Amino acid sequence: MHNLTELTGNATSHTSLSVIIKVCVVIPFFCIFLCCIVVMLRIFATNRHFLDTSRYILFAYMLINDTLQLLSSVILFLLVMCLVTFPTVYCVPLLLLSTSTFMNTTLILATMSLERYVAIIYPLQRPAAWRSDRIWIIILSIWFLSFIFPMIEYSIGERDPAVDILSTPVLCKAIYINSSPIQGLFQAAVNILFFAVVSVVILFTYIQILLKTRKMRQDKVSASKAKHTVLLHGFQLLLCMLAFTLPITESIMAPHVSWPPEDIAFFNYFCFILIPRFLSPLIYGFRDQTLRDCFGKTFLCCSNKANPV
Repeated sequence: MHNLTELTGNATSHTSLSVIIKVCVVIPFFCIFLCCIVVMLRIFATNRHFLDTSRYILFAYMLINDTLQLLSSVILFLLVMCLVTFPTVYCVPLLLLSTSTFMNTTLILATMSLERYVAIIYPLQRPAAWRSDRIWIIILSIWFLSFIFPMIEYSIGERDPAVDILSTPVLCKAIYINSSPIQGLFQAAVNILFFAVVSVVILFTYIQILLKTRKMRQDKVSASKAKHTVLLHGFQLLLCMLAFTLPITESIMAPHVSWPPEDIAFFNYFCFILIPRFLSPLIYGFRDQTLRDCFGKTFLCCSNKANPV
């Protein structure tokens, strides 16, 4: 009996240590990401010419969306790690925000690719919806599409009569809330549809810009930059798609490593969700010469204030 109690205590201690390590890895990582995003958004707010350009408005929108996505993702991660349970009515909004912002990213990438296409194909007579003072219409449309499908997914599932959404505490994981087969099928179909459409849009815009570049006799530099930007959006889309490899990587890793299932899940979460989300906006931001110069000036200014001569 004493040995059993000792083994139970050791297992509990090991689990607690594992949770602490995971939290200590995720929180600083998220804080670094948040600091970089805040600096970038401050640059947008203090430089008026960024807000007069559709491309930068869409990029700022992507930064806000990715921040919300990571924030909701980290909150859900902490709640699951600490085994916090609460009624479904409070869990669904968090899952809805996480899912919709995840889908939103793919639509933003498609929109940014189309914006580059419009800027190159129609340099003098840009359609009204793509102007900086009207781009909010497209942004609202993206938000609507991103929210409507997750809301349908949550509404079509069969509810357990024993679970009261207002009082029964549950672990806030999508697999528990969206447990019916029809919801899984709907989610898979929507994800495939979204990524297929976005892939086609990015491929179409790249080919069109490539053909336009060959015909142009002047301003080939702008067209070439647009082409590389669309390629970058394709790479960002691939980073997003890494999230769909989680079931595959978990099934591959499980027979070959002696880790507990929760450690394998954390490894995949960190490598295939957190890191791609962290890299995607930063790669795009630091690639842009104007943003990179402003970023350098901001840090130089901060360092001068911190170390006055």
